[in-house]
Amino acid sequence: MYPLLMPKPLAFLILLLAVAQRPAFTWAQDPQEAQSNPSTTSGTSRPASSSPRPASASPRPATAANTVEPSPPATPQPIIVTAPPQPAPTRGWRDQVLWGAEIGLVVLGYAAVLLALRSLRYIQRQTDFGVAAAQAALQCANAALESSQAIVDSGRPWIVISVEPFLTVENGFKVMATNRGRTPARIVAKADCAMLAPDETKLPPTPDYTTGKSSTPFEPIILLPGESAGIRPFRRTDVRPLCASEEQIRRIERWEEKVYIYGSVTYRDLISPLDQPNHETHWCCWYVYGDKDALVISGPPEYNKHT
Repeated sequence: MYPLLMPKPLAFLILLLAVAQRPAFTWAQDPQEAQSNPSTTSGTSRPASSSPRPASASPRPATAANTVEPSPPATPQPIIVTAPPQPAPTRGWRDQVLWGAEIGLVVLGYAAVLLALRSLRYIQRQTDFGVAAAQAALQCANAALESSQAIVDSGRPWIVISVEPFLTVENGFKVMATNRGRTPARIVAKADCAMLAPDETKLPPTPDYTTGKSSTPFEPIILLPGESAGIRPFRRTDVRPLCASEEQIRRIERWEEKVYIYGSVTYRDLISPLDQPNHETHWCCWYVYGDKDALVISGPPEYNKHT
């Protein structure tokens, strides 16, 4: 009711001061003024008094007690944010199912490895058994082949060389080919030669059937089992043509040199197929020159072999 009794100019001035002190209509202040007036910086203002002050009243002088010293600016402290503790993970039914599946896979893998190792051992045993069986079968086949070959060899013709003296010729001998087999043999070729040498070790390693070849003509011969045929005759009179001088004859008489007669006989089995190879018999003899001559089987193994 007091403003209504006051004059209008004074009432307007009081109203203007009240409005200026409201926080919504505060003007910008200097920082020093804001520090000196904390009520203004905090955004709060004292409510205007409902009783108007008289215009003639003058403000009270500021005293030392009412003076507010400005405080130094506060140093900003670092803000440390601490993460809240994480709750312990809980294992759900899906994790349990996954864990059980992994355990099952591990067990299945271990079982598969054991089964594979067992299969490998079984295969190895079967392989070893198969190899042993194959070797046994091969040995049986070889034995059967050898047995059949022995049967065939026992039934094939065998030409054996022997020496017989002439009954009507002194110091005369003949080389005989005899069939000791069980089937007939056909002699298809022969060779016989004569050579002088100090001993049998001086003969050529391989028989040479071109030196001292006999001029006796050859005709194919069929020998039945047990039959014989002469393939080379030799007498004392055949020694002189082999010597180049009388000194060489005396050397033969003193056995400083020897007379060797050697050759081969080629024959085949009459009952075997035509594509079968021929058989050969090689022979060698030493003519002993002396008071009583003789013809004996002699010579190195290469000169006395058969196929």
